[in-house]
Amino acid sequence: MKKLTKKPSFAVFILSLVLLLAVLVLRRVQINRIWPEDLVLPRQSAEVSQQAPSVEQESEAAPAPLAEEKSYVISVVGDCTLASAQFIDPSEHRSIEYHIQQDYAYPFSNTKDYFTGDDLTLANLECTLSDTKFFSYEQFSFLAPAAYAEILNEGGVDFVTTANNHMADFGTAGEEFTFMALNDHGVPFGKEGESKLVTTPSGLTVGIYCDYNHLEPDPDKAAAAIRQLRTDGAEYVVCAFHWGKELVYTPFDSQTELAHRCIDAGADLIYGSHSHCLQPVEQYGGGLILYSMGNWVFGGSTAPTDMDTAIIQVHVKRAGNGTVSTDGYTVIPCCVSSRPVKDNYSGDNYNDYRPTPYTEGSNAYNRVLSKLDGSFVPDSEGRDYSDVYAHF
Repeated sequence: MKKLTKKPSFAVFILSLVLLLAVLVLRRVQINRIWPEDLVLPRQSAEVSQQAPSVEQESEAAPAPLAEEKSYVISVVGDCTLASAQFIDPSEHRSIEYHIQQDYAYPFSNTKDYFTGDDLTLANLECTLSDTKFFSYEQFSFLAPAAYAEILNEGGVDFVTTANNHMADFGTAGEEFTFMALNDHGVPFGKEGESKLVTTPSGLTVGIYCDYNHLEPDPDKAAAAIRQLRTDGAEYVVCAFHWGKELVYTPFDSQTELAHRCIDAGADLIYGSHSHCLQPVEQYGGGLILYSMGNWVFGGSTAPTDMDTAIIQVHVKRAGNGTVSTDGYTVIPCCVSSRPVKDNYSGDNYNDYRPTPYTEGSNAYNRVLSKLDGSFVPDSEGRDYSDVYAHF
């Protein structure tokens, strides 16, 4: 009998095929677990970041918010000569010493409010402060008691320049006694060729460079000092120059050139003194030039040839981005004495050493403005000192 071989059924074939497909699917899952497709996701993530920055990235790219603008006021006055000339007896009723006695608030009593309400007050101290009795061969020399440094504090003065021709009236010893008196009374000051940083209680850092150099400040030295002050952190730079010629109402070309060069180098304010009279104010290159502020508390004469003076209050602005710049100025026309203002005084010795504002709109008030805007025409210029003893 022939042995028959049984053929697999169709159902078995289908089952085998299903088992084979199942094996292949399981093998594919294993492959994916070993080499996952997300290995290439860093490239995909970078592309997404370019299209949609994260919150953290957006904060880094956005500009910083602007701060609130802030304003400051710097007041500037002229010469503070706190002593009579050496040949005047301090006990005489016409001397500055007689008027002051022990009342150190007296000289600034009619103007103090302007200085206590500002951010910084600058003045030129043009006398020696010492209780040691020196003698000088100078025609004009001014020696005040050391305690007179307190006049500056009482008046609201925050900084004085001592870079001037009278600081050496009594030699090096006189200078050292003056610096000692200022330090003892807490009055910040700058010496000849010196730069100082002063930060106001309101937060403005002012750099002040003081230069006299025999009435001809050195342009290169000044420019270098300005740059250094900026490097040291000064937000606003002042150059205090003692220069020019006495009782001349127009600055020399050399002064204008120096002032312009200093502003080009980064200075904001040029503060001039020495002429004993007001000279024009000039705005240049974003800076302000006060060529001369004349006299202020001036013990140097019982009747100064020019009685006009002024307070100039410089407005300084800190913008929202932190930039600090000059933002205009205000003038307060004054007289060096209260007598012509209050009492219509016309005597030969009119100076009572107490600066006082002129009445707004008066002839004297307008005369001051004309000196500052350059329209004033003087009857004469310069000073003849041959009759000085008779004058005093």
